[in-house]
Order: sequence, then structure tokens, then C-alpha cells
Amino acid sequence: MQLKNRILFVCMGNICRSPTAEGAFRSIVKNNNELDNFEIDSAGTHAYHIGNSPDQRAQQTAIDNGVDLSNLRARQVHESDFYYYDYIIAMDYDNLERLKSICPADSHSKIELMLTYSHEYPGASVPDPYYEGKFDEVFNMVYSACLNFFESIEKKTDID
Repeated sequence: MQLKNRILFVCMGNICRSPTAEGAFRSIVKNNNELDNFEIDSAGTHAYHIGNSPDQRAQQTAIDNGVDLSNLRARQVHESDFYYYDYIIAMDYDNLERLKSICPADSHSKIELMLTYSHEYPGASVPDPYYEGKFDEVFNMVYSACLNFFESIEKKTDID
């Protein structure tokens, strides 16, 4: 029996970038008929928007790209996440460093930067579209990186 791959996407407030990544990755996993092999969630490093739906602009951009974020609700990263998730994927360096600083020493989660999986923007931060409004650009960056991330997990776990 295959173990589930547990993935957590993280940004600051969990209303723009990380729910976009969660929705994009879930869409990719679903399109590959692998939903049974994954648990996918998102969270924020800050408690600004707990319980809120994703930003309307993020939702509209996702819908325009065939991805539905309407059932997602913001939550804050919890210590238990570091024990539960296999991968914790940060959208930018600030959140990556915050996650590393609060990660318990005995956690086995792999904490990585989202665009580590990008061919176009390797090692860059996903810009926060909340103030700048670059929702299309952010969706495209995240979706592309999610495709590569899925392929890397496929190779590691031999998903067919």
C-alpha cells in the first residue's frame, strides 16, 4: 500500500499565494488521477486572516485557469504541521526562514522554497500579489513550479 504524500504550502497570510499553490497542486494531482496518494493543504506563518476565504482576486485568477479555491479557509501554521507533513513549501525566503526558525529539531518535514521547482525562476521568491496585483503572473509561476514538484514526487515515489 502506497503511503500518502503530505504537502503543505505556506505564505504569510494564507489568502493569496499558498491557497493558489494548494489549488494548483490539487488540480495537477487530480488530473493525474492521484488524489488518493496525496494530502494537500496550505497555511500562513501569520494569523492575519484565519478562517477567511482566499482573496477574491486570487480566486478569480484561479477560476480563469480552471482551479477552484472557494472552499479553502486560511489557517496559521501549527507545530504539529512539522510532524505531519512530508513537504512544507514556502512561497518566499522570509517565510522559508520563519518556518525553519520555528521547526522543531526532531521534525522530518522537508522545508523548501516553491520556486526551487521552477525552471523559469529557480530559487526566486513568489511575489506577494496582495498589494501589487500580479495575480496572473503568480498563478503561472506557482502552477509551473507545482507541475515540476509533482513530477519530482512521481520520480521519488514511483507513482504510475
